[in-house]
Amino acid sequence: MGSSTTIASPASPYSSRPTSTTTTSTTTLAETTTTVGTAATTLAVIPTTTVIPPPVEDPLYSPPAAGPSGDPSVAMPPGAEDVTVVSIADGDTLDVRADDGSVLEVRVIGTNSPESGECFSNEATRVLAALAPPGSRIGMTSDVSDIDQFDRLLRYLWVGAMSINEETVRRGAALSRSYPPDTAMTERFENAQAAARAAELGLWSPTACGPRAQATLGIVEVMSDAPGNDNENLNREWVAIRNEGDTSVDLTGWGIKDESASHRYDFPVSFTLLPGETVTVRTGCGTDFDTELYWCNQGSAVWNNDGDTAFLLDPIGNTHVAYAYSG
Repeated sequence: MGSSTTIASPASPYSSRPTSTTTTSTTTLAETTTTVGTAATTLAVIPTTTVIPPPVEDPLYSPPAAGPSGDPSVAMPPGAEDVTVVSIADGDTLDVRADDGSVLEVRVIGTNSPESGECFSNEATRVLAALAPPGSRIGMTSDVSDIDQFDRLLRYLWVGAMSINEETVRRGAALSRSYPPDTAMTERFENAQAAARAAELGLWSPTACGPRAQATLGIVEVMSDAPGNDNENLNREWVAIRNEGDTSVDLTGWGIKDESASHRYDFPVSFTLLPGETVTVRTGCGTDFDTELYWCNQGSAVWNNDGDTAFLLDPIGNTHVAYAYSG
């Protein structure tokens, strides 16, 4: 996954709790004298006190705490390797220093956070930095694979018995993404994602990146398993989008993605979907016409046969609708 915002300061976003601030202001009413018969009334200076409460901490960026992802005060899993966090590259990649002094790049197992420049990428980076601040000590354990194709270590990360991987998903800062054969914690991550989605946390919020688009669109079907070899029959794999509203929708700037870091589709400029109309976006190449569009993904299928999630993104990157399916 490409790097975005790098955080290397040795402090959590909430390393100290702000205290209440009390300010005293003086309100002066113009001194006037009112005479009624023989009585005179003078309005005097009236002091007022305003209490300014401390800002409310955003739970998205709170430090590790006991919860469904585990207890950071409990011992780490047996065999966990102690390392020191050096820097955070993005929401699922970081550098750590081993006890021998070597600096290692680590890719978090089983999750996928937004890519650099995408909606919620900076927030995802901050979440990982809040859970594993540079300078802190964390634990690492492995699954089946040791490294990925980019020579990054593949690891589960721990603060005590709290899973950092799981907590980023639970806060809505990353998606659960199964990468066989490293699937020992997939069920935990899927449950965490279901909870985040139900609560509309993080990137699951319909306004995660700004105001929600005024449209009523739905994903009605994903054909993930094309006849024969999927990679050789790309145009028999597709996703269908329907305009379920009563007005036409210009899909300029809208897009589709899956759970991976690489599959992204942008609708053609000025493509308009009429009320009640359905457009089919086929994975392979072809000539766009009417309500048949072509992704032209090169070399491989997009939709996993054993389960995936299709996301319809509005022009500013909000998830307008997500369609999850299993194999």
